[in-house]
Amino acid sequence: MALARIAMTTLDCADPEPLAEFWSALLGGAVMARNDDVAVVQTDTIWVGTVRVPDYTPPTWPDGPTPKHIHLDLAVRDLDQAEAEALRLGARKADHQPQPDQWRILLDPAGHPFCLTANIPF
Repeated sequence: MALARIAMTTLDCADPEPLAEFWSALLGGAVMARNDDVAVVQTDTIWVGTVRVPDYTPPTWPDGPTPKHIHLDLAVRDLDQAEAEALRLGARKADHQPQPDQWRILLDPAGHPFCLTANIPF
């Protein structure tokens, strides 16, 4: 029996509120807690925290002076539709796309890379 389970993934950023709003809209959740330095999004499957870090520098992906620290893989039903919606919500498409027919690599508004895929059951 497991002693613990993953409860939340927390992302560093310069401004927690808009990043939480982005993840809330993308994942269909709600911002449940917020203050000047932290915001927390609750969804049916995961909680996502956003925390203010002084002098935040976005990760560079896939390499560079500030490598990614973590990324999320998101299962979707329709890759093209999910990408379009994520872009509408404020994501940016990463320049490096090693397998765009299977994975779309996007950057959230704070620069964190995340992947959309239809290869993992939704």
